[in-house]
Amino acid sequence: MTNETGRIEAFSDGIFSIAATLLVLELKAPPATEPFWQGIAAQWPGYASFLLSFLFIGIMWINHHRLFSHMRRSSDLLLVTNLLLLLGVVWIPYPTSLIAQAVLTGRLKDAAILYNGSYLVIAILFNLLFGVCVTGELLDRTVTGVRNIARSFAAGILMYVICFAVTWWNVYLSLAINFGMAMFFLLSPDQMAKNCTKHHPFGAEPIE
Repeated sequence: MTNETGRIEAFSDGIFSIAATLLVLELKAPPATEPFWQGIAAQWPGYASFLLSFLFIGIMWINHHRLFSHMRRSSDLLLVTNLLLLLGVVWIPYPTSLIAQAVLTGRLKDAAILYNGSYLVIAILFNLLFGVCVTGELLDRTVTGVRNIARSFAAGILMYVICFAVTWWNVYLSLAINFGMAMFFLLSPDQMAKNCTKHHPFGAEPIE
């Protein structure tokens, strides 16, 4: 990584950390009119929202770091697409808090549509960022590592489309798929590729 791309990742890391830190501001003190522990327990959707948002932002940061570990130079288009992705990152706590509120208000389907739609947009932005890196020849020559990232990003956007469509049929299933995708992206693309190769009858795919 050069000093040029290092500055981009340092700025991005700052946005990720601020977005994760501000999540705690959504947690409010229990009303003074209620018993303390009862008021704390009644806000459990807010705690769930906090934990999920922190987890998902952390996973996005991990995948952003994995991509930038292959970056060898920058471009103006990279700066723009990276900013668009960061916009999606700071947006995520909002639909997550709406999901938490919807559990109590009964408007879960509407909130889930916005929530799953937001992650679909972020998946598109990740693929857009990766496409800019490839077409602009901004990545290093570690072909296998880059190819594994490409595969995971491509699979992700397809699954998020399915997840978004499922929302109209079964909200809880769509949220389960969304959580499963987060766990998928938590895994290293290189490790997943090794596992696939280990069970592939013809071994590793040749590198072009």
